[in-house]
Amino acid sequence: MRRVLAVIMGGGRGKRLYPLTSMRCKPAVPLGGMYRLVDIPISNCLNSNYNQIYLLTQFNTASLHRHVRESYRFDCFSKGFVELLAAEQTEQGDNWYQGTADAVRQNLKHIGPSDDDLVLILSGDQLYQMDYRNIVKAHLETGAEVTVSSTPVVRELAHAFGLMKVGEDLSIREFVEKPSDEKVIDDLILPPSLSSSQGDKPCVLASMGIYVFSGRVLREALDSKDTDFGREVIPGLLGQGKLFAHIFNGYWEDIGTIPAFFEANLRLTDEVPPFNFFDPRYPIYTRTRFLPAAKVNHCDIRRSIVAGGTILSAATLERCVIGIRNHVRSGTIMRNTIMMGAERIESVEEREQTAVYGQPPMGVGHDCEIENTILDANVRVGNRVKLSPKGKPDGFMQGDVMVKDGVLIVMKNGVLPDGTSLWHAD
Repeated sequence: MRRVLAVIMGGGRGKRLYPLTSMRCKPAVPLGGMYRLVDIPISNCLNSNYNQIYLLTQFNTASLHRHVRESYRFDCFSKGFVELLAAEQTEQGDNWYQGTADAVRQNLKHIGPSDDDLVLILSGDQLYQMDYRNIVKAHLETGAEVTVSSTPVVRELAHAFGLMKVGEDLSIREFVEKPSDEKVIDDLILPPSLSSSQGDKPCVLASMGIYVFSGRVLREALDSKDTDFGREVIPGLLGQGKLFAHIFNGYWEDIGTIPAFFEANLRLTDEVPPFNFFDPRYPIYTRTRFLPAAKVNHCDIRRSIVAGGTILSAATLERCVIGIRNHVRSGTIMRNTIMMGAERIESVEEREQTAVYGQPPMGVGHDCEIENTILDANVRVGNRVKLSPKGKPDGFMQGDVMVKDGVLIVMKNGVLPDGTSLWHAD
């Protein structure tokens, strides 16, 4: 069997997810109440029996490094690892990663693939369950030098992706990164036989940012000044080698923007969510925290997730994701709201001490009303606070609050005093 090395791209600034990435890198952003984004590709690797994993990091890495170090430990007999490779200054250069391809190039000396190894390159900000053995099998059966995992997306979303035109054997004939020309997009519309998962809507074949390279081809492709796989490396290989697409028809969501992240989290509260954390065949791994079970007293809760270590007291929740160690107090109503969680459970003594300085306790106070909001980690929301993005312009900022793409966000460690009102006029 050929060795498969997995490389997860975790070095981007995550500008589209700001302000959630103001104090952490994108793969470290909390997800689904108790996970981090990085847990998704790592779990997919482990569920595919690929346990030699490199994670490339660069910006705001402290919380990510801590999470990975405390979550993924292998015994000495498995030969498995999740190795963190941070951007570094060397005698050969002192530049930050200039793009996905440049990040891999700078770390080839650490990854060290042989000619016969396969290198599986993955993104760190996507929500999906995939058995990577299927794409590796397809790569070997076609004799491909590069295989690009792809999925049909409706034409309206075409501008956001790298698009492909493929032959009947799925060989890649054309690759265009995030095209803006409507005629180019129209020329890439898929035949119905390849887009059946999207119903009757016109579709294009989008790159998922997941690639399989042979070790030799990867080294040769990166012996250049190209900085990005989608913009330069893949298009540059067309006509020079055997490039094939592998079509994935399961649920896949790029959650690198605030609206996509917000809706993907809330969809986890559906009775039958598109992403299934409850599937025993594909467990999603994360840090073991030894938290007490959530405690719920006299609450009205509908379509919500409540993580461990949380206390809810006489609150009303509708379509909410409540992360670990949170506290929501009596009389509060929350709709379409994500609470990231807290890094610790605040003791009675700590609450008394913060009260001396006029700060509310950690969590959400009494008699609040909150809708369409993300409460980042460690927030302190006082009593009678009203929060909604409705009627506020994009980019609105006030203290620790920001509105972005129709979502109100209370930033990490944010404090909102009693009576704060950012509500819409009925």
